[in-house]
Amino acid sequence: MLKKLFAVTTLATMSGAVFAADAPALPFGLSFSGSAAVTTDYRFRGLTQTENDPAVQAGFTLAHASGLYFGLWGSNVNFGSGTPSLELDPSLGYATTLEAFSSKPTLDVGVVYYNYPSATDLSWVELYGKLGFKSVIAEGDSILTNLNYTNDYAGVDADSWNVNVGYSVPFGSSGFGGVAAVGYTVVDEDKYTFNGDDNYVDWKVGLSYGFKSIPGASAELAAVGTNIDTDGLSDVAERAVDTGAVFTLTKTF
Repeated sequence: MLKKLFAVTTLATMSGAVFAADAPALPFGLSFSGSAAVTTDYRFRGLTQTENDPAVQAGFTLAHASGLYFGLWGSNVNFGSGTPSLELDPSLGYATTLEAFSSKPTLDVGVVYYNYPSATDLSWVELYGKLGFKSVIAEGDSILTNLNYTNDYAGVDADSWNVNVGYSVPFGSSGFGGVAAVGYTVVDEDKYTFNGDDNYVDWKVGLSYGFKSIPGASAELAAVGTNIDTDGLSDVAERAVDTGAVFTLTKTF
C-alpha cells in the first residue's frame, strides 16, 4: 500500500546555502540572497507535491562571513482533499570551501524542517550534508552530492536515508546547458512503503537556459521520474510518480 505518498517535501530548487555574487552588503559580516520560481509541477525526489499542478516558490538565505546561514523557503502544495496548502521550510547550516584540497570543493552541512503550518503532524526534520565540485569534467560544470537522514520521514517516525548526485554543464557561451541528477531513497518498511517497496530511485534529465539580458534569470525543461511500481495505483497516484516534463522559471537575487 502507498502510505502517505504525497506527504513528502523539499527545498526543491534552493539548497541550503545560496550566496549570490551581487548580494547586498550588510553589517556584521552578513549577506542576503534569495530566489523566486514558477514551476509546472513541484517535484521532490521525483514525487509530485502538487498533484502535478503548478507551484509558486520563493526563499531567502541570510549568511554570515563565518559560513553560518539561515534559510527559509516556501511553496504551495497539494496532497489531496483535506491536506495542507502551504509548505514553509526553515533551515540552519554551515557552508565553507575546503581549501586544503586542490579541487577546493564546497562543504555544506545543516538541518532543515519540512514544515506544514496547517498540518504539523506531517512536518519532519532532516539532516543533510553536501559536497560541491566545480569544473570537474568540463569548464564551468558542477557536481553536487547530497547525503540526507531523518528518523521521522513524512512525519511517521520512520528512519530514512537519501543520497543524490546532480550534474550541470554549460554549452559554451550559448546560455544553454545540460542538467542531470539521480537519487536513491530508502525507508523503514515497517512504517512506510512506496507501493510495497522500502526504496526507490528518482532521476532528472533536462536542459537549462540563462537569460543574458536578465541577470539571475533562468529556465529549465526536464524529464523527472521514479522507478516506483504503479501496479494497483489510481490514475492520480500513478501520475505522481511516473516520468513527466517539468518546466521551471527561476530568478535569483
